[in-house]
Amino acid sequence: MKKIILNKKIKFISTIFLFAIIISIVIFLCLTGLKQEEIALSTYKMDLIYDNDKKTLSGSEEITFINNYDNMFTYLYLHLYPNAFREGASAMVVSSAEENNAYPEGISYGDIEVQGVASEGENLTFSVEGVDKNILKVELLREVYPDESITFTIDFTTTLANINHRLGYGANTINLGNFYPIICMYESGKGFKTDLYHSNGDPFYSECANYEVTINYPSNYTLASSGELINSSTEDGTTTSCMTGTKIRDFCMVLSNNFSLASKQVGNTTIQYYGYNGDTNLDTCLQICEDALLTFNNLFGEYPYSQLSVVKANFIHGGMEYPNLVLISDDVSNDDLAYVIVHEIAHQWWYGVVGNDENNHAWLDEGLAEYSTILFFENNTSYGEDSKSMIENSLQSYKTFVRIFTSVTGSVDTSMDRPLSNFNTEPEYVQCTYTKGLLLFDAIRDSVGDKKFFKALKEYYQEFSFKNVTPATFIASFNHSTGYDLESFIMSWLNGEVVIE
Repeated sequence: MKKIILNKKIKFISTIFLFAIIISIVIFLCLTGLKQEEIALSTYKMDLIYDNDKKTLSGSEEITFINNYDNMFTYLYLHLYPNAFREGASAMVVSSAEENNAYPEGISYGDIEVQGVASEGENLTFSVEGVDKNILKVELLREVYPDESITFTIDFTTTLANINHRLGYGANTINLGNFYPIICMYESGKGFKTDLYHSNGDPFYSECANYEVTINYPSNYTLASSGELINSSTEDGTTTSCMTGTKIRDFCMVLSNNFSLASKQVGNTTIQYYGYNGDTNLDTCLQICEDALLTFNNLFGEYPYSQLSVVKANFIHGGMEYPNLVLISDDVSNDDLAYVIVHEIAHQWWYGVVGNDENNHAWLDEGLAEYSTILFFENNTSYGEDSKSMIENSLQSYKTFVRIFTSVTGSVDTSMDRPLSNFNTEPEYVQCTYTKGLLLFDAIRDSVGDKKFFKALKEYYQEFSFKNVTPATFIASFNHSTGYDLESFIMSWLNGEVVIE
Protein backbone atom coordinates (compact mmCIF):
# COMPACT_ATOMS: atom_id res chain seq x y z
CA MET A 1 0.00 0.00 0.00
CA LYS A 2 2.79 2.43 0.83
CA LYS A 3 4.47 1.68 -2.50
CA ILE A 4 1.25 2.39 -4.42
CA ILE A 5 0.69 5.65 -2.54
CA LEU A 6 4.30 6.64 -3.15
CA ASN A 7 3.97 5.95 -6.90
CA LYS A 8 0.81 8.03 -7.02
CA LYS A 9 2.61 10.91 -5.28
CA ILE A 10 5.49 10.69 -7.72
CA LYS A 11 3.06 10.68 -10.67
CA PHE A 12 1.17 13.65 -9.20
CA ILE A 13 4.36 15.64 -8.60
CA SER A 14 5.60 14.83 -12.11
CA THR A 15 2.31 16.08 -13.57
CA ILE A 16 2.53 19.31 -11.59
CA PHE A 17 6.17 19.75 -12.62
CA LEU A 18 5.32 19.20 -16.30
CA PHE A 19 2.42 21.65 -16.06
CA ALA A 20 4.72 24.26 -14.49
CA ILE A 21 7.21 23.84 -17.31
CA ILE A 22 4.47 24.30 -19.93
CA ILE A 23 3.20 27.46 -18.18
CA SER A 24 6.77 28.82 -17.99
CA ILE A 25 7.28 28.24 -21.70
CA VAL A 26 4.02 30.01 -22.54
CA ILE A 27 4.96 32.98 -20.36
CA PHE A 28 8.42 33.10 -21.95
CA LEU A 29 6.95 33.09 -25.44
CA CYS A 30 4.59 35.91 -24.52
CA LEU A 31 7.33 38.01 -22.93
CA THR A 32 9.77 37.55 -25.78
CA GLY A 33 7.13 38.18 -28.42
CA LEU A 34 7.71 34.86 -30.20
CA LYS A 35 4.93 33.78 -32.55
CA GLN A 36 3.12 37.03 -31.90
CA GLU A 37 2.15 39.43 -34.65
CA GLU A 38 4.07 42.66 -34.83
CA ILE A 39 2.25 45.92 -34.18
CA ALA A 40 0.84 47.31 -37.43
CA LEU A 41 2.47 50.61 -38.39
CA SER A 42 0.96 53.77 -39.82
CA THR A 43 1.87 54.52 -43.44
CA TYR A 44 2.79 57.64 -45.39
CA LYS A 45 2.33 57.60 -49.17
CA MET A 46 3.58 60.68 -50.99
CA ASP A 47 3.36 61.75 -54.62
CA LEU A 48 5.63 64.78 -55.07
CA ILE A 49 6.93 67.21 -57.68
CA TYR A 50 10.08 69.24 -57.18
CA ASP A 51 10.12 72.54 -59.12
CA ASN A 52 13.70 73.76 -59.30
CA ASP A 53 12.74 77.19 -60.66
CA LYS A 54 10.33 77.93 -57.84
CA LYS A 55 12.27 75.87 -55.29
CA THR A 56 9.08 74.15 -54.18
CA LEU A 57 8.13 70.59 -53.33
CA SER A 58 4.43 70.02 -53.82
CA GLY A 59 2.01 67.13 -53.97
CA SER A 60 -0.21 64.92 -51.89
CA GLU A 61 0.42 62.83 -48.81
CA GLU A 62 -1.88 59.94 -47.95
CA ILE A 63 -1.61 58.95 -44.31
CA THR A 64 -3.11 55.79 -42.88
CA PHE A 65 -3.11 56.30 -39.12
CA ILE A 66 -3.29 53.11 -37.06
CA ASN A 67 -4.31 53.72 -33.47
CA ASN A 68 -1.79 51.75 -31.40
CA TYR A 69 -2.67 53.74 -28.29
CA ASP A 70 -5.20 53.16 -25.51
CA ASN A 71 -7.12 56.33 -26.40
CA MET A 72 -9.84 57.09 -28.89
CA PHE A 73 -9.11 59.98 -31.31
CA THR A 74 -11.41 62.43 -33.05
CA TYR A 75 -8.55 64.63 -34.29
CA LEU A 76 -4.83 64.46 -34.87
CA TYR A 77 -2.01 66.97 -34.59
CA LEU A 78 0.78 67.02 -37.16
CA HIS A 79 4.08 68.93 -37.18
CA LEU A 80 4.62 71.53 -39.90
CA TYR A 81 8.38 71.83 -39.50
CA PRO A 82 8.93 73.94 -42.67
CA ASN A 83 7.09 76.83 -41.03
CA ALA A 84 10.05 77.28 -38.69
CA PHE A 85 11.78 78.78 -41.76
CA ARG A 86 9.02 81.31 -42.51
CA GLU A 87 9.38 85.06 -42.11
CA GLY A 88 8.30 86.14 -38.63
CA ALA A 89 8.85 82.78 -36.95
CA SER A 90 9.74 83.17 -33.28
CA ALA A 91 11.78 79.96 -33.10
CA MET A 92 15.14 80.56 -34.75
CA VAL A 93 16.43 77.76 -36.98
CA VAL A 94 20.04 78.87 -36.44
CA SER A 95 21.67 80.98 -33.76
CA SER A 96 22.65 84.58 -34.47
CA ALA A 97 26.30 83.55 -34.52
CA GLU A 98 25.64 81.11 -37.37
CA GLU A 99 23.49 83.28 -39.60
CA ASN A 100 26.23 84.35 -42.01
CA ASN A 101 27.30 80.77 -42.66
CA ALA A 102 23.75 79.50 -42.87
CA TYR A 103 22.60 82.23 -45.29
CA PRO A 104 25.59 82.83 -47.64
CA GLU A 105 23.34 84.77 -50.04
CA GLY A 106 21.50 86.73 -47.35
CA ILE A 107 18.45 85.98 -45.21
CA SER A 108 15.89 83.81 -46.99
CA TYR A 109 12.55 82.29 -46.02
CA GLY A 110 10.49 79.19 -46.69
CA ASP A 111 7.26 77.65 -45.42
CA ILE A 112 4.61 75.00 -45.96
CA GLU A 113 1.09 75.66 -47.20
CA VAL A 114 -1.69 73.12 -46.70
CA GLN A 115 -4.21 73.38 -49.53
CA GLY A 116 -6.66 70.79 -48.31
CA VAL A 117 -7.33 67.65 -46.29
CA ALA A 118 -9.77 64.93 -47.35
CA SER A 119 -10.88 61.44 -46.31
CA GLU A 120 -13.12 58.96 -48.12
CA GLY A 121 -14.19 61.58 -50.63
CA GLU A 122 -15.07 64.20 -48.03
CA ASN A 123 -13.18 67.39 -47.18
CA LEU A 124 -12.02 67.48 -43.59
CA THR A 125 -11.91 70.48 -41.30
CA PHE A 126 -8.35 71.50 -40.53
CA SER A 127 -6.56 74.43 -38.96
CA VAL A 128 -2.97 75.64 -38.68
CA GLU A 129 -2.16 76.37 -35.06
CA GLY A 130 0.75 76.99 -32.72
CA VAL A 131 2.96 79.95 -31.92
CA ASP A 132 4.81 79.56 -35.21
CA LYS A 133 1.97 78.03 -37.25
CA ASN A 134 3.87 74.84 -36.63
CA ILE A 135 0.96 72.49 -35.96
CA LEU A 136 -1.74 71.17 -38.29
CA LYS A 137 -4.92 70.03 -36.56
CA VAL A 138 -7.05 67.63 -38.59
CA GLU A 139 -10.61 66.81 -37.53
CA LEU A 140 -11.12 63.14 -38.40
CA LEU A 141 -14.12 61.81 -40.29
CA ARG A 142 -15.08 59.55 -37.39
CA GLU A 143 -13.90 58.34 -34.01
CA VAL A 144 -10.85 56.09 -34.23
CA TYR A 145 -10.67 53.56 -31.41
CA PRO A 146 -7.66 51.45 -30.37
CA ASP A 147 -6.51 49.05 -33.13
CA GLU A 148 -8.64 50.89 -35.69
CA SER A 149 -7.30 52.93 -38.59
CA ILE A 150 -8.30 55.84 -40.79
CA THR A 151 -6.86 57.20 -44.03
CA PHE A 152 -6.73 60.85 -45.03
CA THR A 153 -4.91 62.87 -47.68
CA ILE A 154 -3.11 66.20 -47.31
CA ASP A 155 -2.30 68.42 -50.28
CA PHE A 156 0.63 70.71 -49.54
CA THR A 157 3.41 72.83 -50.99
CA THR A 158 6.73 73.34 -49.25
CA THR A 159 8.81 76.34 -50.31
CA LEU A 160 12.53 76.12 -49.62
CA ALA A 161 14.68 78.85 -48.15
CA ASN A 162 18.17 79.50 -49.52
CA ILE A 163 19.86 78.16 -46.41
CA ASN A 164 22.48 75.52 -45.64
CA HIS A 165 20.24 73.49 -43.38
CA ARG A 166 18.26 70.27 -43.08
CA LEU A 167 15.58 71.84 -45.24
CA GLY A 168 16.73 74.31 -47.87
CA TYR A 169 18.93 74.73 -50.90
CA GLY A 170 22.58 75.70 -51.16
CA ALA A 171 25.23 75.91 -53.85
CA ASN A 172 25.54 72.13 -54.26
CA THR A 173 22.60 70.35 -52.66
CA ILE A 174 18.87 70.61 -52.11
CA ASN A 175 18.19 69.20 -48.66
CA LEU A 176 14.71 67.82 -48.06
CA GLY A 177 14.58 66.93 -44.40
CA ASN A 178 11.35 67.26 -42.39
CA PHE A 179 9.57 68.68 -45.43
CA TYR A 180 6.13 67.09 -44.94
CA PRO A 181 3.37 67.01 -42.30
CA ILE A 182 4.11 64.21 -39.81
CA ILE A 183 1.87 63.03 -36.97
CA CYS A 184 2.86 64.35 -33.55
CA MET A 185 3.77 61.80 -30.94
CA TYR A 186 1.06 61.04 -28.41
CA GLU A 187 1.89 60.16 -24.80
CA SER A 188 -0.76 58.70 -22.53
CA GLY A 189 -1.69 61.14 -19.81
CA LYS A 190 0.22 63.97 -21.52
CA GLY A 191 -1.43 64.28 -24.92
CA PHE A 192 0.21 65.24 -28.20
CA LYS A 193 3.80 66.47 -28.15
CA THR A 194 3.80 69.75 -30.08
CA ASP A 195 7.21 71.20 -29.18
CA LEU A 196 8.54 74.11 -31.21
CA TYR A 197 11.49 73.89 -33.55
CA HIS A 198 14.74 75.02 -31.96
CA SER A 199 18.19 76.03 -33.19
CA ASN A 200 19.81 73.83 -30.54
CA GLY A 201 19.91 70.15 -31.37
CA ASP A 202 17.44 68.09 -33.37
CA PRO A 203 13.90 68.91 -32.22
CA PHE A 204 12.25 65.70 -33.48
CA TYR A 205 10.24 62.84 -32.02
CA SER A 206 8.24 60.31 -34.02
CA GLU A 207 7.02 56.74 -34.30
CA CYS A 208 8.31 54.27 -36.84
CA ALA A 209 6.10 54.00 -39.92
CA ASN A 210 6.12 52.62 -43.44
CA TYR A 211 6.75 54.97 -46.38
CA GLU A 212 6.01 54.93 -50.09
CA VAL A 213 7.36 58.01 -51.87
CA THR A 214 7.27 59.01 -55.53
CA ILE A 215 9.03 62.20 -56.63
CA ASN A 216 9.43 63.95 -59.99
CA TYR A 217 12.56 66.08 -60.40
CA PRO A 218 14.88 67.41 -63.16
CA SER A 219 16.78 64.54 -64.76
CA ASN A 220 20.13 66.31 -64.45
CA TYR A 221 19.87 65.80 -60.68
CA THR A 222 20.84 62.74 -58.63
CA LEU A 223 18.60 61.66 -55.76
CA ALA A 224 19.69 60.23 -52.40
CA SER A 225 16.97 59.18 -49.98
CA SER A 226 15.93 57.27 -46.87
CA GLY A 227 14.07 54.83 -49.08
CA GLU A 228 14.99 51.83 -51.15
CA LEU A 229 14.67 52.65 -54.86
CA ILE A 230 11.97 50.47 -56.45
CA ASN A 231 12.00 51.94 -59.95
CA SER A 232 13.02 55.07 -61.81
CA SER A 233 12.25 56.41 -65.28
CA THR A 234 13.11 59.52 -67.27
CA GLU A 235 10.99 61.33 -69.85
CA ASP A 236 11.25 64.83 -71.33
CA GLY A 237 13.97 65.89 -68.92
CA THR A 238 12.08 64.73 -65.81
CA THR A 239 12.93 61.73 -63.67
CA THR A 240 10.34 59.88 -61.62
CA SER A 241 11.68 57.79 -58.75
CA CYS A 242 9.64 55.50 -56.52
CA MET A 243 10.96 54.46 -53.10
CA THR A 244 9.84 52.53 -50.06
CA GLY A 245 10.96 52.69 -46.45
CA THR A 246 9.91 50.04 -43.95
CA LYS A 247 9.86 50.62 -40.19
CA ILE A 248 11.58 54.01 -40.29
CA ARG A 249 10.69 57.05 -38.20
CA ASP A 250 11.30 59.76 -40.81
CA PHE A 251 12.01 60.22 -44.52
CA CYS A 252 14.69 62.47 -46.00
CA MET A 253 15.87 63.19 -49.55
CA VAL A 254 18.78 65.12 -51.05
CA LEU A 255 19.03 66.30 -54.67
CA SER A 256 22.18 67.48 -56.43
CA ASN A 257 23.56 67.96 -59.94
CA ASN A 258 27.07 67.69 -58.47
CA PHE A 259 27.08 64.22 -56.89
CA SER A 260 29.72 61.56 -57.43
CA LEU A 261 28.76 58.16 -56.02
CA ALA A 262 30.79 55.31 -54.52
CA SER A 263 29.03 52.21 -53.22
CA LYS A 264 29.75 48.80 -51.74
CA GLN A 265 27.80 45.79 -50.56
CA VAL A 266 28.59 44.97 -46.93
CA GLY A 267 26.69 41.92 -45.75
CA ASN A 268 22.99 42.62 -46.24
CA THR A 269 23.50 46.38 -46.59
CA THR A 270 24.46 48.50 -49.60
CA ILE A 271 26.52 51.47 -48.45
CA GLN A 272 26.39 54.52 -50.70
CA TYR A 273 28.67 57.53 -50.25
CA TYR A 274 27.64 60.65 -52.18
CA GLY A 275 30.54 63.07 -52.62
CA TYR A 276 30.93 65.95 -55.04
CA ASN A 277 32.30 65.73 -58.56
CA GLY A 278 36.07 66.03 -58.40
CA ASP A 279 36.40 64.68 -54.85
CA THR A 280 39.43 62.42 -54.53
CA ASN A 281 38.50 60.84 -51.19
CA LEU A 282 35.39 58.86 -52.18
CA ASP A 283 36.98 55.47 -51.50
CA THR A 284 38.40 56.68 -48.18
CA CYS A 285 34.99 57.93 -47.03
CA LEU A 286 33.33 54.72 -48.20
CA GLN A 287 35.84 52.71 -46.16
CA ILE A 288 35.02 54.76 -43.04
CA CYS A 289 31.35 53.99 -43.59
CA GLU A 290 32.05 50.28 -43.97
CA ASP A 291 34.23 50.15 -40.86
CA ALA A 292 31.56 51.96 -38.83
CA LEU A 293 28.78 49.66 -40.00
CA LEU A 294 30.78 46.50 -39.22
CA THR A 295 31.94 47.82 -35.83
CA PHE A 296 28.46 48.79 -34.64
CA ASN A 297 26.92 45.59 -36.01
CA ASN A 298 29.34 43.72 -33.77
CA LEU A 299 29.05 45.95 -30.69
CA PHE A 300 25.30 46.63 -30.64
CA GLY A 301 23.42 44.38 -33.05
CA GLU A 302 22.75 44.10 -36.77
CA TYR A 303 21.76 47.14 -38.80
CA PRO A 304 18.25 46.13 -39.95
CA TYR A 305 18.00 47.92 -43.29
CA SER A 306 19.20 47.10 -46.80
CA GLN A 307 20.87 50.43 -47.48
CA LEU A 308 22.80 53.23 -45.81
CA SER A 309 23.44 56.51 -47.63
CA VAL A 310 26.06 58.98 -46.40
CA VAL A 311 25.62 62.29 -48.21
CA LYS A 312 27.93 65.28 -48.48
CA ALA A 313 25.78 68.40 -48.40
CA ASN A 314 25.51 72.13 -47.82
CA PHE A 315 24.80 72.01 -44.10
CA ILE A 316 25.56 74.48 -41.33
CA HIS A 317 26.35 71.84 -38.70
CA GLY A 318 28.82 68.95 -38.87
CA GLY A 319 26.25 66.30 -39.69
CA MET A 320 22.65 65.22 -39.33
CA GLU A 321 21.03 61.82 -38.97
CA TYR A 322 17.96 60.48 -40.74
CA PRO A 323 16.87 56.86 -41.09
CA ASN A 324 19.09 55.14 -43.69
CA LEU A 325 20.64 58.50 -44.62
CA VAL A 326 22.98 60.96 -42.94
CA LEU A 327 24.15 64.41 -44.01
CA ILE A 328 27.84 65.31 -43.74
CA SER A 329 28.60 69.01 -44.02
CA ASP A 330 30.93 69.97 -46.85
CA ASP A 331 32.57 72.36 -44.37
CA VAL A 332 33.94 69.46 -42.27
CA SER A 333 37.74 69.37 -42.42
CA ASN A 334 39.62 66.26 -43.48
CA ASP A 335 40.91 65.91 -39.91
CA ASP A 336 37.37 65.73 -38.53
CA LEU A 337 35.74 63.82 -41.40
CA ALA A 338 36.06 60.31 -39.95
CA TYR A 339 34.75 61.42 -36.56
CA VAL A 340 31.67 63.11 -38.04
CA ILE A 341 30.84 60.22 -40.38
CA VAL A 342 31.15 57.67 -37.56
CA HIS A 343 29.07 59.75 -35.14
CA GLU A 344 26.24 60.16 -37.65
CA ILE A 345 26.27 56.47 -38.56
CA ALA A 346 26.08 55.63 -34.84
CA HIS A 347 22.77 57.50 -34.84
CA GLN A 348 21.34 54.78 -37.07
CA TRP A 349 21.29 52.66 -33.89
CA TRP A 350 20.62 55.46 -31.39
CA TYR A 351 17.68 57.50 -32.73
CA GLY A 352 17.07 55.62 -36.00
CA VAL A 353 16.26 52.18 -34.58
CA VAL A 354 16.05 52.95 -30.85
CA GLY A 355 14.17 56.24 -30.83
CA ASN A 356 13.62 58.90 -28.19
CA ASP A 357 12.25 62.39 -27.66
CA GLU A 358 15.17 64.42 -29.01
CA ASN A 359 13.51 67.65 -27.92
CA ASN A 360 13.38 66.82 -24.23
CA HIS A 361 15.95 64.03 -23.72
CA ALA A 362 18.66 64.76 -26.28
CA TRP A 363 21.40 63.07 -24.23
CA LEU A 364 19.78 59.68 -24.81
CA ASP A 365 20.82 59.58 -28.45
CA GLU A 366 23.52 62.25 -28.67
CA GLY A 367 25.47 61.09 -25.64
CA LEU A 368 25.34 57.46 -26.71
CA ALA A 369 26.20 58.28 -30.34
CA GLU A 370 29.17 60.29 -29.09
CA TYR A 371 30.37 57.45 -26.88
CA SER A 372 29.79 54.99 -29.72
CA THR A 373 32.21 57.09 -31.76
CA ILE A 374 34.82 56.65 -29.03
CA LEU A 375 34.14 52.90 -29.11
CA PHE A 376 34.70 52.91 -32.87
CA PHE A 377 38.19 54.36 -32.53
CA GLU A 378 38.91 52.01 -29.62
CA ASN A 379 38.13 49.09 -31.92
CA ASN A 380 39.76 50.54 -35.05
CA THR A 381 43.23 51.58 -33.96
CA SER A 382 44.42 51.96 -37.57
CA TYR A 383 42.78 55.40 -37.57
CA GLY A 384 45.47 56.57 -35.17
CA GLU A 385 43.14 57.89 -32.47
CA ASP A 386 43.71 57.01 -28.82
CA SER A 387 40.28 56.46 -27.26
CA LYS A 388 41.56 57.05 -23.73
CA SER A 389 43.05 60.39 -24.77
CA MET A 390 39.77 61.28 -26.47
CA ILE A 391 37.88 60.66 -23.23
CA GLU A 392 40.42 62.67 -21.25
CA ASN A 393 40.12 65.55 -23.74
CA SER A 394 36.35 65.43 -23.37
CA LEU A 395 36.71 65.55 -19.60
CA GLN A 396 38.98 68.59 -19.80
CA SER A 397 36.64 70.28 -22.29
CA TYR A 398 33.69 69.80 -19.94
CA LYS A 399 35.61 71.05 -16.90
CA THR A 400 36.77 74.12 -18.84
CA PHE A 401 33.18 74.85 -19.84
CA VAL A 402 32.02 74.65 -16.21
CA ARG A 403 34.87 76.83 -14.97
CA ILE A 404 34.45 79.56 -17.60
CA PHE A 405 30.66 79.74 -17.39
CA THR A 406 30.81 79.83 -13.59
CA SER A 407 33.34 82.65 -13.60
CA VAL A 408 31.32 84.69 -16.12
CA THR A 409 27.77 84.10 -14.89
CA GLY A 410 28.36 83.06 -11.29
CA SER A 411 26.81 79.63 -11.81
CA VAL A 412 26.16 77.07 -14.52
CA ASP A 413 23.34 74.60 -15.05
CA THR A 414 24.95 71.21 -15.72
CA SER A 415 21.73 69.18 -15.81
CA MET A 416 21.40 67.00 -18.88
CA ASP A 417 17.76 65.96 -19.02
CA ARG A 418 15.92 69.13 -20.05
CA PRO A 419 14.20 70.60 -23.14
CA LEU A 420 16.31 72.12 -25.92
CA SER A 421 14.76 75.50 -25.16
CA ASN A 422 16.21 75.36 -21.63
CA PHE A 423 19.80 75.43 -22.85
CA ASN A 424 20.81 79.09 -22.90
CA THR A 425 23.61 78.73 -25.43
CA GLU A 426 24.79 76.20 -27.98
CA PRO A 427 28.02 75.48 -26.02
CA GLU A 428 25.89 74.67 -22.97
CA TYR A 429 23.77 72.29 -25.05
CA VAL A 430 26.80 70.57 -26.61
CA GLN A 431 28.67 70.18 -23.33
CA CYS A 432 25.68 68.87 -21.38
CA THR A 433 24.38 66.41 -23.99
CA TYR A 434 27.32 65.34 -26.16
CA THR A 435 30.33 65.74 -23.87
CA LYS A 436 28.74 64.98 -20.52
CA GLY A 437 26.68 62.24 -22.19
CA LEU A 438 29.89 60.61 -23.40
CA LEU A 439 31.38 60.85 -19.92
CA LEU A 440 28.22 59.37 -18.38
CA PHE A 441 28.35 56.26 -20.56
CA ASP A 442 32.05 55.84 -19.88
CA ALA A 443 31.34 56.12 -16.15
CA ILE A 444 28.62 53.44 -16.40
CA ARG A 445 31.07 51.18 -18.24
CA ASP A 446 33.71 51.77 -15.59
CA SER A 447 31.21 50.99 -12.81
CA VAL A 448 29.78 47.73 -14.17
CA GLY A 449 32.72 46.42 -16.20
CA ASP A 450 33.09 45.76 -19.90
CA LYS A 451 31.27 42.43 -20.02
CA LYS A 452 28.08 43.72 -18.41
CA PHE A 453 28.24 47.09 -20.16
CA PHE A 454 28.35 45.67 -23.67
CA LYS A 455 25.79 43.03 -22.77
CA ALA A 456 23.50 45.86 -21.61
CA LEU A 457 23.98 47.80 -24.85
CA LYS A 458 23.08 44.78 -26.97
CA GLU A 459 20.02 43.94 -24.89
CA TYR A 460 18.93 47.60 -24.89
CA TYR A 461 19.15 47.67 -28.70
CA GLN A 462 17.33 44.36 -29.06
CA GLU A 463 14.57 45.22 -26.60
CA PHE A 464 13.76 48.69 -27.93
CA SER A 465 14.36 48.35 -31.67
CA PHE A 466 11.71 50.38 -33.58
CA LYS A 467 10.36 51.76 -30.30
CA ASN A 468 10.88 54.94 -28.31
CA VAL A 469 12.67 55.03 -24.96
CA THR A 470 12.58 57.40 -22.01
CA PRO A 471 15.24 57.97 -19.34
CA ALA A 472 13.22 55.66 -17.07
CA THR A 473 13.10 52.79 -19.58
CA PHE A 474 16.79 53.25 -20.35
CA ILE A 475 17.69 53.01 -16.66
CA ALA A 476 15.40 50.00 -16.12
CA SER A 477 16.96 48.21 -19.10
CA PHE A 478 20.52 48.75 -17.87
CA ASN A 479 19.55 47.77 -14.33
CA HIS A 480 18.12 44.49 -15.59
CA SER A 481 21.04 43.71 -17.91
CA THR A 482 23.83 44.54 -15.46
CA GLY A 483 22.19 43.38 -12.25
CA TYR A 484 23.06 46.71 -10.62
CA ASP A 485 20.74 49.44 -9.36
CA LEU A 486 22.08 52.36 -11.39
CA GLU A 487 19.16 54.74 -10.95
CA SER A 488 20.63 57.04 -8.28
CA PHE A 489 24.00 57.06 -10.03
CA ILE A 490 22.56 57.98 -13.46
CA MET A 491 20.08 60.49 -12.02
CA SER A 492 22.91 62.34 -10.26
CA TRP A 493 24.45 62.92 -13.69
CA LEU A 494 21.17 63.91 -15.31
CA ASN A 495 20.21 66.33 -12.54
CA GLY A 496 23.63 67.99 -12.40
CA GLU A 497 24.37 66.78 -8.88
CA VAL A 498 27.45 64.73 -9.71
CA VAL A 499 30.80 66.43 -9.24
CA ILE A 500 33.11 65.61 -12.14
CA GLU A 501 36.79 65.94 -11.27
